[in-house]
Amino acid sequence: MKLPFSKKPSAPTAGQPPQPTASVKPVVKEQPNQKQILKSLAMQSLEKGLTSIIDIIAPSSVEVDFRYIRVGDAFYTTLFIAGYPRYVSPGWLESIIDYDHTMDISMFCYPTSSADVLADLKRKIGEMEATLASDAEQGKVADPSVQAGLEDALGLQEELAKGVERFFQFGFYITVSDEDPSKLRETVKELQVALGSLLLTGKIATLQSEEGFKSTLPMGMDRLFINRNMDTSSLASTFPFTSAILTQNKGVMYGVNQQNGSLIIFDRFTLENANEVVLGKSGGGKSYTIKLEIMRQFMLGAEVLVIDPEGEYETLTPTLGGEVVDFSPRSAVKINPFDLADVYEEGENQLGVKILSLHGLLKIITGELDAEHEAILDRGLIETYRSKGITIDPETQKKEPPLMEDLYKILLGMETQPAKELAYTLEKFIKGSSSGIFNQQSNFEINNPLTVFSIRNLEEALRPVAMHVILDFVWRKVRRSLKKRILVLDEGWYMMKYPDTAAFVYSVAKRARKYFLGMTTATQDVEDFLKNDYGKAVLTNSSIQVLLKQGPAEVDIITDTFYLSESEKSLLLSADVGEGLFFAGRNHVALKVFAAPFEHDLITSNPMEILKRKEAKEAAMQAAPQEGDLSEQNTNPSAGLEQTPEGQSEPPDPFAQAAAPGAPLPGTNVSFDATLPGQPTEELASPSAPQPTEAQTPTISTVPAPITPAAASTTPLTQAPFPGAPTSQAPTAPPTVQSPALPEA
Repeated sequence: MKLPFSKKPSAPTAGQPPQPTASVKPVVKEQPNQKQILKSLAMQSLEKGLTSIIDIIAPSSVEVDFRYIRVGDAFYTTLFIAGYPRYVSPGWLESIIDYDHTMDISMFCYPTSSADVLADLKRKIGEMEATLASDAEQGKVADPSVQAGLEDALGLQEELAKGVERFFQFGFYITVSDEDPSKLRETVKELQVALGSLLLTGKIATLQSEEGFKSTLPMGMDRLFINRNMDTSSLASTFPFTSAILTQNKGVMYGVNQQNGSLIIFDRFTLENANEVVLGKSGGGKSYTIKLEIMRQFMLGAEVLVIDPEGEYETLTPTLGGEVVDFSPRSAVKINPFDLADVYEEGENQLGVKILSLHGLLKIITGELDAEHEAILDRGLIETYRSKGITIDPETQKKEPPLMEDLYKILLGMETQPAKELAYTLEKFIKGSSSGIFNQQSNFEINNPLTVFSIRNLEEALRPVAMHVILDFVWRKVRRSLKKRILVLDEGWYMMKYPDTAAFVYSVAKRARKYFLGMTTATQDVEDFLKNDYGKAVLTNSSIQVLLKQGPAEVDIITDTFYLSESEKSLLLSADVGEGLFFAGRNHVALKVFAAPFEHDLITSNPMEILKRKEAKEAAMQAAPQEGDLSEQNTNPSAGLEQTPEGQSEPPDPFAQAAAPGAPLPGTNVSFDATLPGQPTEELASPSAPQPTEAQTPTISTVPAPITPAAASTTPLTQAPFPGAPTSQAPTAPPTVQSPALPEA
């Protein structure tokens, strides 16, 4: 049907006026004017002289050969997969994807119409059945390959007809690169062997190097078109991402992924919480891993607080400019467990929270209490604070807190047998062998960004008490100001042995995120830690878990807790030091902890390495004086020697001049004005000369004197700096006394 405006107008009949016809305006294309043409030509001329993005990213040269293509200084060879195995399992390409060489891998999937595939299958099945029937009629043995193909075709035909499977064309290309052509050829041969171990046939794209190179570029263009039929299940098994990659744009490096060699770089503060749990047997590398993270987090500006029961962090801390606090009876640092927090939160009873915390602390000392003893203890704590004028009113909580001795006296004053029993339990810390540790006012504040509380010098029974007191002290510090901090609780099983202290650790782990705190809990007693309900709760509230080498007794409970596979269980049993599993959120990978040489020297706790380093240091210290003596004898054997009455040569005593009262110390220059104002020089030598005033006080500087020992031994002390010192005749000019300097080696 033609359009209405293209219909021809009819001729007018006689007696009728002519009908008006519709006029159609022709569409005239607007021609560019002279100004636009000139502007376009000018822009083209300008762009010819500028550097474009293509000029920047393009290589200097490209050379295409039969078996490779050279782009710049690198050579590339492309392999296409021509043969596939009959049966595959999920992740069967893992060894090729994680191959230890630089490669570019491309996979192309083309969906195919099921109707066309079914028609081809029907024809192919007919051909194979005819072949088998012909062989049977002729009495020949059936071809096994034809029989296998027929079985596969019949199964695929049934699944396609039911809609269970779909059909695809699959292309698989690998491009290997190297800067040396000979090394490239060796790598290609090794890769073909690795492919052959998976029953894959890899062939070089001869005379198609350019097409193969372009097919593996991230542009999604298949220039080779060498494909193979695959159904949905087989195609799903080629999924290339067989292992998780825990690499973020920022954070610290925990180690290397053993499955694909990628770096495990993670920022724990980007997760839902920044808590971490490290589990491993003794010697598995727990402290090594934690100290390495401490160094790297400290470099990124995090404040680090460590509760160290075994003194493993005392070597690292001074190197980083940190502070080691020795918490022991001999230490001057004291922490009062009755201190109250300086932070008031709306709706929170600070005194009640503190009394509950003291209940947990005192139960470590007294053991489990029955209802009567616990009620008496609670009443005693309230009376102890009330005796100091402290109530639930926040204004009264700024007063000086009580001591444990005050609670002891309150309990004795109750004059009941249960109260006296509690008081006798506390007497050890008031008057006994442990007095002075927890019974003094606090005199310490955390001011260093790296602070380590060492309780190594405490006896075993007191360590849980000290850890509870220090953890409470650190928690009060954390709540005062909002800052990125990391709290390391080493050997956390000490706290998990008691229900009240375990509950306190869990409360800190649960509330740490609110105060920008990440708590790291490490333990080697995995079984006791995980059997405790609070231990499991701490583990659940930790976004990062590190499982290092485990023993046969602990690996089963860890497998059940973390739902590990048999291969992961075997990995933990056979892991080397610093190897294990790293869990971050829902992903986990096999971890290998790596440290730089200077980091390793600071954090290692291997006794053999420490002993070798100590022996080497002692040998160097013993060799240093001998080498210095030899150099002195070779340069000037007789310099600075004096003849004794027996005729033996002895070195001069540099402290001989300092024997007199007020004489200068060796290694300093002393200069003074020998002329008193308004008096002649001769009066200075007189014993009755007046004492020098402030204007005459000698000036002392610590600049070494640039003179030789021989000159020093022959230079007499001609003027004493003040009366009473040995003197000789008065000098005519103000002298300068200089001490001898050591000879140059």
